[in-house]
Amino acid sequence: MKISRTFLSAILALSVASTAFAAAAGGAATQAAVSGKLGSGKKVLIVWGGWDGHEPKQCVDIFAPWLREQGFEVEISTTLDSYKDAAKMKSLSLIIQVFTMSQITPEQEKGLEEAVKNGVGMAGWHGGMADSFRSNTEYEFMVGGAWAAHPGGVIDYRVQVTNPTDPITKGLADFAMHSEQYYMLVDPNVEVLAVTTFPKTYAPWIEGAVVPVVWKKMYGKGRIFYTSLGHVAADFNVPEAREIVKRGLLWAAGGPGAGENPKPTNPYISLLKK
Repeated sequence: MKISRTFLSAILALSVASTAFAAAAGGAATQAAVSGKLGSGKKVLIVWGGWDGHEPKQCVDIFAPWLREQGFEVEISTTLDSYKDAAKMKSLSLIIQVFTMSQITPEQEKGLEEAVKNGVGMAGWHGGMADSFRSNTEYEFMVGGAWAAHPGGVIDYRVQVTNPTDPITKGLADFAMHSEQYYMLVDPNVEVLAVTTFPKTYAPWIEGAVVPVVWKKMYGKGRIFYTSLGHVAADFNVPEAREIVKRGLLWAAGGPGAGENPKPTNPYISLLKK
């Protein structure tokens, strides 16, 4: 069978165009496409410490190997001074913080917040992100919420998925947890993906309160992912809890197929409608 020169020329032109498109997409995206790994060309900094009761190291040991399997270059640190290294922070795609009930210096906080404002993603869970620095309001503003209470301590409760189409929660049904049910103070500008409803058992005055469990938001150009799940490492034996964190880390790191920027839930806007 003869193949015309016109047909061969068309194939060659298509090949050249595809190469040009890949180059234009950027180095990290090209590496990801070639390797088949979402994290190729991306760096992650995991900083853990603070209160040992939240088992920060054990939790990091669950997700750090998985991130490396996805192609990410992962650095693990046990000091908040890592945030003061401007060159390092600028090179990152994602910061994961697992640091409960601690203190952060002005220099450390500035390094973290400036990196996120300029486009580095940040992700975390439970008190390691939402109960880190109780005196730092700008940090809480960045996270999008803060821990307030966990009535009853470790109890049985349910998590209700409110956005079954988002890449972080897609395909997941409501699920049960035996852990701390976090009562959160939450920024209305976050996009809520899952919630929990509080009973009257331990604090009757909050019966029926619906509180976010999973959210995402922006801080400047940086993506923020948070879930209140993960009191201890065993909580991530619940498949849905582990999967939500994995997907949240990928979303916050950005890149091809990670999903869109958040659309704020803003639950109070309905109060203005007449």
